[in-house]
Amino acid sequence: MRRIALVTLVVDDYDEAIRFYTEALGFRVAEDAPRPDGSRWVVVEPDRGGDGTGLLLARAAGEAQRARIGDQTGGRVGLFLHTDDFARDHARMTAAGVTFLEDPRHEPYGTVAVFQDLYGNRWDLLQPAAS
Repeated sequence: MRRIALVTLVVDDYDEAIRFYTEALGFRVAEDAPRPDGSRWVVVEPDRGGDGTGLLLARAAGEAQRARIGDQTGGRVGLFLHTDDFARDHARMTAAGVTFLEDPRHEPYGTVAVFQDLYGNRWDLLQPAAS
């Protein structure tokens, strides 16, 4: 079996990113380990179990990486958070201060709304339609 295990997300600060992903999105910290170069290996996941894709929160090193914070996909939705209960997660995230860029909409593929993370990266919150 093969799967994508991690996706790197360039962040400005480890701790503020951890707070956002754990408190606002309800993720959990799967790993947070110091590295010899002074950086940290920080992985957050939306659910327990480790069967899905985690985010490697990587603090920007240098101007080129800092310039990409919040715009890693050129303004496109680049991350997709699936849920089994859109209304529950949308309400919880809204109450936690997450910025949604549109009202929820119903598409043939499911219920969806675009939101931004703390740096401005665009995500879809998506409850796929029943098959």
